[in-house]
Amino acid sequence: MSQIKYIAIEGVIGAGKTSLAKMISEKLSAKLVLESFEDNPFLEKFYKNPRRYALHTQMYFLMSRYKQLLELRQDDLFHNYIISDYIFEKDKIFAYLNLADDELELYEKMVSFIERNLQTPDLVIYLQSTVERLMANINKRGRPAEKQMSETYISDLNEAYNYFFFRFKASRVMIVNATEIDFVNNKNDFDELVAEILKPEHGNIEYFNPSIKKAANK
Repeated sequence: MSQIKYIAIEGVIGAGKTSLAKMISEKLSAKLVLESFEDNPFLEKFYKNPRRYALHTQMYFLMSRYKQLLELRQDDLFHNYIISDYIFEKDKIFAYLNLADDELELYEKMVSFIERNLQTPDLVIYLQSTVERLMANINKRGRPAEKQMSETYISDLNEAYNYFFFRFKASRVMIVNATEIDFVNNKNDFDELVAEILKPEHGNIEYFNPSIKKAANK
């Protein structure tokens, strides 16, 4: 059994990955790595005009994520855990969804050259949710850059994430049904999820459905 030290939280926009990463990091006194999406100067333009700004947005994210995760190659002696709210490979989901064929060819050449240098998470937590729940979360937090985001785009993105993670082989993956839980406001939901994440053994791919457990305990 290999040690789980580097844990990455993933999910579609609005799934709660950053909130969960912050909460777990605080609980475990872990090193926290957060994606700096707000620094991307093309993001708001992309939501207004995806076709024109897709490549600009994608390449900025690619290099920003690479630079940030490259620093994890050096072991952090002051933390037992590293918690991140993204994985580098997820960049490909957005690339295949948003880039034209010629742009994608350029993107692939860049990725194949740099991704070999990055550390891979020991465990990826994929927060799977419904489009309705995702849109409700997006609208509730009210970020200016996300106001132009359509339900169709989130639906397409949700399908792309599901396709990607059901076939992801680089790390062990725990797929969490996050539709019926509220780990931000419900301590029991949070504690149950953390216990599942920190259990001694994980398979290559496994599923955690808290709603089934809740029904069984009634």
